[in-house]
Amino acid sequence: MIFRLRRLLRLRNLLRLFIGVSTTLMLALVFVVLFEPGLTYHTSAPVPSTRSPVLLDLLGSAVEQAPLALADTTIYPEGKHFYPAELALIRSATTSIELEAFIFHATPVGQRFVDALADRARAGVKVRVVVDAVGSLPTPDHFFDTLRAAGAQVAWYQPFRWYTLKRWNNRTHRELLIVDGQTAFIGGAGIGAAWDTGTDASPPWRDLMVRVTGTPARALQSVFAQSWLESHGEILVGPEIILGKMILPAAIPIDQAVALVVGSTPTGGRSTRARTLFQILVGAARQELLITSPYFVPDQSMRNALLDAAARGVKVTIMTNGTHNNHTIARLASRRWYGELIAGGVQIHEYQPGMLHAKIMLVDDLWSVVGSTNFDNRSFGLNNEVNLVLRDATIATGLKRTVADYLNESQRITLTDWEDRSIGERALAAIGSILERQE
Repeated sequence: MIFRLRRLLRLRNLLRLFIGVSTTLMLALVFVVLFEPGLTYHTSAPVPSTRSPVLLDLLGSAVEQAPLALADTTIYPEGKHFYPAELALIRSATTSIELEAFIFHATPVGQRFVDALADRARAGVKVRVVVDAVGSLPTPDHFFDTLRAAGAQVAWYQPFRWYTLKRWNNRTHRELLIVDGQTAFIGGAGIGAAWDTGTDASPPWRDLMVRVTGTPARALQSVFAQSWLESHGEILVGPEIILGKMILPAAIPIDQAVALVVGSTPTGGRSTRARTLFQILVGAARQELLITSPYFVPDQSMRNALLDAAARGVKVTIMTNGTHNNHTIARLASRRWYGELIAGGVQIHEYQPGMLHAKIMLVDDLWSVVGSTNFDNRSFGLNNEVNLVLRDATIATGLKRTVADYLNESQRITLTDWEDRSIGERALAAIGSILERQE
């Protein structure tokens, strides 16, 4: 009897030790996730100006992408324009369709996409879909049964499994549609009611998608191929896959329109191509820098870069969301840094009518960046992202008109406005700073 009691006590002590060690390790992991310092991005020398022919080569080398010939490019603002255009493109497919989405929700517009994709799959078109398991968490797997029954392939990116726990923070935030390897849509909009009908609390989100043809579309197909491999294990080598790129000659005149497709994913050293891309272009600005981002939470390195731009005479304008923001913590974390930026000459505007979800950066009326990347650590350091970089004055002018429409419905925040924040907001922002690197 005594022996049995001693044995039970030893087992109890071992269990307590196991629980204690496990809890300590879990807390240590949480601490690392929340408080791991970011890289202090900076450049070894001043960045060439936006109109220097050297900038294209420098940028291409930094993000490991060659410049591509830019053909037809069309901007589609708002879901009422880009959803019909995307569905029409799907219905025209003859060989392949690749779709990658952070948000693909079981909504009426989601059903329209499933129906259109299933119709082409039944016609013999190769249809492949990658959906993020967190971004589309409300979507049941059986929502795609019709699509699979038609012969399409659907894969979840980083589904909840024991072996994905170490990578749970890495999501695919990309929103891509590529048809026949020749035409593609890229931007910030997923497939859901937010961009279609809106909600009782908010009108449809303001956003845009960009349609490109030719070599940029083939480069976007290469970006999809990476996500497909990680989600499905299949290396895409079929005849419908056109992964080659037409690289432009070495000497490219400054007035020639070019594109760079920058797929981004975190490296072991925490750097990403997206973060490098934005750091360089901010450093290249000489006249004007316009940035729209639904979640604007720049780290210290990026705040320094924006302040440096303002100090050298660049007009820096940031537009982000006002009270209509689906991530309250991100808004509070964003406003926490307004004072430093405004005092340094940066203009900050908050969009008022609803949710502004467009991700746009315009530099000196020549360079444009559109895609999935927000101005926050989640996009810069944790997610898989994709951006289309365009060096074309006509496109930049068109996008600037779109941004001007947003600005007309925005409120400029002054230093006095920021200093008059309530005690409650200040307290919540301080608490929210703990999660700042997860926004």
